[in-house]
Amino acid sequence: MNDKPHLDEEALAELKDVMEDEFDVLIHTYISDSADRLASIRRAIEAGDADALVKAAHSFKGSSINIGAPRLGTLCLEVENAGREERLSDAGPFVEQIDLEFQQVRSMLERILKE
Repeated sequence: MNDKPHLDEEALAELKDVMEDEFDVLIHTYISDSADRLASIRRAIEAGDADALVKAAHSFKGSSINIGAPRLGTLCLEVENAGREERLSDAGPFVEQIDLEFQQVRSMLERILKE
């Protein structure tokens, strides 16, 4: 998993070409939605709600892959699978990794917005 980059520069460049003026809005939306999704993942684990965990992790995975954050997407997949298999205790350590990876991705994306 660690062989995946924090950000896929090619995917981001392609997204920027396609989105043009909306690219900044897309990035800001991704950052704010991701913070909400991370909170939802934490709440689902605390509540012992495997279904909510699967939904939140699946949603975060999809948006991360779409934005070009493959390592974050892979971590979310681990949590999604833990939820599907009702191994909520296994999801906890991944949530910390997701949090750290999201902070990394967010700071990289914010740098791109300033360019």
